[in-house]
Amino acid sequence: MTRTKICGLTRETDLDAVVAAGADAVGVTAAVTVDTPREVAVGRAADLVDAVPPFVTSVLVTMPETVARAVELAETVAPDAIQLHGALGPEEMAAVGDAVSAKVIAAVDAEAADIADYAASTDALLVDSVDEQGGGGTGETHDWARTRDIVADLATPVVLAGGLTPENVAEAIETVDPFAVDVASGVESAGGVKDHERVRAFVERVTGARVTA
Repeated sequence: MTRTKICGLTRETDLDAVVAAGADAVGVTAAVTVDTPREVAVGRAADLVDAVPPFVTSVLVTMPETVARAVELAETVAPDAIQLHGALGPEEMAAVGDAVSAKVIAAVDAEAADIADYAASTDALLVDSVDEQGGGGTGETHDWARTRDIVADLATPVVLAGGLTPENVAEAIETVDPFAVDVASGVESAGGVKDHERVRAFVERVTGARVTA
């Protein structure tokens, strides 16, 4: 069954609602080089991650420019996984994985030519609609058929992101058959503030989706 990650959490009340809805993973964004209402301070990210209960995966979403900075962030925030956007290449991400206990998720553009290299260097891929600065969270969908081909070709787990909402996530899963789906803006009432009803609806529709591809 496809797993659900709700990303961009900034408040404990939203964290509680996401966990209660049955999400498998939660994402907290810190130390990024793009302007986003979902970014929190590194110390705040550590507090939110510490509040994630057992059996729910905590993910730090970040954009470090060096391996050393990625390792520092992983050690400070102590997430179960670190999702890396931006400057680091496949070899550098592999070096991060060697240095930390957290799993490493590479965020890649759906149109990138070197996706297989990232897949070989990390524990999972997050396939997103990436902006010019290398950040995700654009709220834009991409070519799901292309991502379906990526899933079929790779053994590495693939997380589908980019423009997902309660209204389209079942179709996305039925088309792509990803390991997991990721949503941020698609379940918000305002930037960084989750709409709890939309969170519940999203998780329910992920759970009820059937793969037909």
